[in-house]
Amino acid sequence: MSELIDPVVGPAIEPSEPSAMRAPRLARHTITLDDGHVVGLAVSGRGVPIVVIHGFTAEGFLYAQTLNRLVQRGFKVVAIDMASHGSTEGLPLAGSDLAAYGRLLGRAVDELGIKRAIFAGHSMGGRCITDYASVNPDRAIALMLLDAIVGDTWDRMVLAFRLAPWLMVPFGGALLVDSMSTVPMLSDREQAAKFLRLLAPTLIGHALQPWRLIGPAFSIIRSSASGPLLEDLADARVPTFVIQGDRDAIVPFCTARDAARRSGGQLVRVHGAGHSWLLKDPETLPAIVEDLLQDRLGVAIRGALSAAGLSAAGAEGLAELEEACYEPDAKILALTPALDWTPSGETQPEPRYDWTVSEPS
Repeated sequence: MSELIDPVVGPAIEPSEPSAMRAPRLARHTITLDDGHVVGLAVSGRGVPIVVIHGFTAEGFLYAQTLNRLVQRGFKVVAIDMASHGSTEGLPLAGSDLAAYGRLLGRAVDELGIKRAIFAGHSMGGRCITDYASVNPDRAIALMLLDAIVGDTWDRMVLAFRLAPWLMVPFGGALLVDSMSTVPMLSDREQAAKFLRLLAPTLIGHALQPWRLIGPAFSIIRSSASGPLLEDLADARVPTFVIQGDRDAIVPFCTARDAARRSGGQLVRVHGAGHSWLLKDPETLPAIVEDLLQDRLGVAIRGALSAAGLSAAGAEGLAELEEACYEPDAKILALTPALDWTPSGETQPEPRYDWTVSEPS
């Protein structure tokens, strides 16, 4: 780890006993962009923003448990629904490439008044934030690529799907098995019940409008190579963290090595985890973030504050910190619920998974 001189800017507001307190629930909203496009989002917390983009067939609110833990660690979380998911309208066929999803993300971020943020993307969402940050590196404090569909191995898989579409059959089977294993029915029935309550609206939405997923699926198959985008991140020195389950049957772990090497980022190996581990266990990602704050992620946040004219320790206070991250009268500030802590009577569970942080080889 690099030597730390100043205190790490992590929680902007933290309860005295996090394990016994509960942060407010995420507030769900829709916003309308200048062209009339409706975008859904969920938000809670104060401080440095983490913009979260979900994976294919999911939606932002599905990650509510994990996002709530990040709020407890002092971040503002903004989960944005991708086109054709959640409450966000689809893109026209003319925009059915993954770069169009990155452009829609950029327009939503602009509309919300977010100047700079940490961007986190799971699976397809990881490619979305890569597209966005490769074009707008100055807007990204850091990137967290979570089992993201980026890297040389994934690019070769996409090419194989184009040449031999029948290969999508075993791939779809692996995706189904991974999705079924996300709900810990036997190992943790309480967590399974909580997750199923979050999952039900998503499943109902897909059942009522299954055609909405055709566009995103088509955009994945016809996506261009991700390698040049990752190299753009490296050239722009965007701090990147490639966080991947080493038992991911959808995006093989070797593609995470490719992504870390291409982007010059750190590789975080989540031991024994499949593709949707952050949905299966809401404790692990926040604990990883807390770990990364002690090294490169903390350095990235301090650097962003310093570039905005604040002290590296953020000693000026929360209002000044938010001024560095948001536009004056930013819409996202008005959409955020009051940060009132309430007693929970619960003990914070330990993360289900262990992880290892390493430099790319």
